[in-house]
Amino acid sequence: MKRESTKSAKANKSESGKATPPKKSTDLKKSAPEPSNAKIDDLQGNTESGSGETMTTNHGVPINDDQNSLKAGERGATLLEDFILREKITHFDHERIPERIVHARGSGAHGVFTCYKSQAGLTKAHFLGEAGRETPVFVRFSTVAGSRGSTDLARDVRGFAVKFYTQEGNFDLVGNNMPVFFIQDAMKFPDLVHAVKPEPDNEIPQAASAHDTFWDFISMMPESAHMIMWAMSDRAIPRSLRMMEGFGVHTFRLVNAEGKSSFVKFHWKPLLGVHSVAWDEAQKISGKDPDFHRRDLWDAIESGAFPEFEFGIQVVPEEDEFKFGFDLLDPTKLIPEELVPVQRIGKLTLNRNPDNFFAETEQSAFHVGHVVPGIDFTNDPLLQGRLFSYTDTQLIRLGGPNFHEIPINRPVVPVHNNQRDGFMRQAINKGKTSYGPNSLNDNAPLQAPSAEGGFVSYNERIDARKIRARSKSFLDHFSQARLFFQSQSDPEKQHMIDALSFELGKVKTVAIRERMLGVLNQIDPDLATPVGLHLGLHVPKDPEQLNFSIPADGKLADYESIKGIKSEIEKSPALSMADTVKDTIKTRKIAFLTADGVDSKSLNSMKTKLEAEGAVVSVIAPKLAPVVAEDSTEIPVDESFLTAASVLFDAVFVPGGTNSSATLEADPDAIHFLNEAFRHCKAVAVDASARQVIDATYFGKKVSKEQSAKLALKEGVIIGDTSIGDTFIKMIAMHRFWDREKPMKVPA
Repeated sequence: MKRESTKSAKANKSESGKATPPKKSTDLKKSAPEPSNAKIDDLQGNTESGSGETMTTNHGVPINDDQNSLKAGERGATLLEDFILREKITHFDHERIPERIVHARGSGAHGVFTCYKSQAGLTKAHFLGEAGRETPVFVRFSTVAGSRGSTDLARDVRGFAVKFYTQEGNFDLVGNNMPVFFIQDAMKFPDLVHAVKPEPDNEIPQAASAHDTFWDFISMMPESAHMIMWAMSDRAIPRSLRMMEGFGVHTFRLVNAEGKSSFVKFHWKPLLGVHSVAWDEAQKISGKDPDFHRRDLWDAIESGAFPEFEFGIQVVPEEDEFKFGFDLLDPTKLIPEELVPVQRIGKLTLNRNPDNFFAETEQSAFHVGHVVPGIDFTNDPLLQGRLFSYTDTQLIRLGGPNFHEIPINRPVVPVHNNQRDGFMRQAINKGKTSYGPNSLNDNAPLQAPSAEGGFVSYNERIDARKIRARSKSFLDHFSQARLFFQSQSDPEKQHMIDALSFELGKVKTVAIRERMLGVLNQIDPDLATPVGLHLGLHVPKDPEQLNFSIPADGKLADYESIKGIKSEIEKSPALSMADTVKDTIKTRKIAFLTADGVDSKSLNSMKTKLEAEGAVVSVIAPKLAPVVAEDSTEIPVDESFLTAASVLFDAVFVPGGTNSSATLEADPDAIHFLNEAFRHCKAVAVDASARQVIDATYFGKKVSKEQSAKLALKEGVIIGDTSIGDTFIKMIAMHRFWDREKPMKVPA
């Protein structure tokens, strides 16, 4: 059977080597072994799926739709009776032990959420009901695709999960640093993760999407187009976990005390701004310090530079559900902030590191289904599947049904119910009764009257036929992907082109690259053309078939009618990082390159000025021993060139000093440090007496001889006396000088 499957798979390729779409099986009898006198064990041997075989459940039941969950109507709730969905996700949830299947590598921190003003008009949630009310929280940031031992700097989505310990129980806001997702229906989640994980035959590559299986999947799932734009943007390689946005992804409901419902999108806005690193820099950081983000978060909190995020909401009245050109229930869509502004209603401050990584960060269990009265779900088909999946995953990862009793997961309010026993039970429940109703214990514990704050699901009307399908309002896959690309600054667009060229350049199968170019062309020809040029491929004409994710008896989506759909707005400045916060250098790391004979006045003057603004200064020298300044004072050294690297810092300063300058000019590591910092578009400041060090670099001749603050703020390099400090601070706050990338290819 295995040999036949392999043969049929080979026969399913055209002469050009391109894989053709799977054929629909018309004869179910041919896809299963015929009954015989053979032992049942012989019929249950290992198989390899070929192109002509019919998909079945694990019990051999033929499946005619593996793309859509069973719903009460096209836009209705997912039904628990969907045994195909439950089997698929259950098996997926239990595939790996003991680490998380996704989001395995994480960093955690404790903190507090403070409400700015009462939101009682929108929601009866207690923690949002009073200005100044404080709620303790635990936050876990994470990468998605890699294992626990992978690098922090992988190009990846970042998880942003917040556990609010409210007076009405725990509320988990389980989100990402990107507002949309790859898929529309939870049925496709196992497929997505299988595709992006290391390929199963060789377990390569780790924590990377640049391989055949991922892009094979994406090229056949046009609903992923929008998310791919985000994943290939600079958002996927943040400078710090403290400098990235967070999103709830799904559309939720807010319900007030009168039962009135509003749709809501949740946001986290970092007060330090949204900043990234360069892709080349990210790859080097992975080698120099794969714990870069984890260390950065820990050090910031330990030093008292507490990370801060403002909590924002986009609110849509229920009567406006259908006013947009996209569907609010589609998780591959966002609400442009220009259409519905983000209201900032509170602040999250992370002020304490965990005492024990395993007990807190690793054992923390988040669940999108942990909501409190006043916050409720919608029929988003991805959200509906997650409601099942999270509990199922925790059951095996944390040993059983009592994971809520682990200290990090316990609510701050008492727990009373009739649930008992099970693995790892910690609570000692007293009394005779563990059922209800009962007369032996006055029917305790009693149900909470809804008028007193008990959770009541929103009374949404449901009247529909059971169906496996998607609403036609989910069929527009390209308008928001196009909006995102066209909203980026020129450097950001170029970074996306470079990222796609890199990722697809790692794909070995030409047919996949060509198919993906076809998808990019639907988004914007100005994106597809340069990527095709880098890959040495012509951009294909509009393909006959883009969406391979269709029911066995379904029809192709009418792409002629939807490919030209445009977003309500042409550009959204909120989608670009160009206009982010650029008025602070708090916690930015500045490298001071020094050697014996350094001018202590030059060094200390700049150090004092930068630290007064909240920056962190590190003195770097050829050796780890203290350097002896011109005035014979000793200056402690934080790192030597052996362990330090420019990619670990945000900016560089070279103090004055004749002997120090001569030593640095002759030191290849020092010159490389400067070249690399310049290549990655960072701010560079040099004392006038150390000009010879800059002249020894590759870019030294490019620096204008006549320096001025205005020119420095354009070029990102300044040379002068101690008065340059204020300008240097402004340069660092600008984060990067991306315009350098156009003419410059520094051999660093």
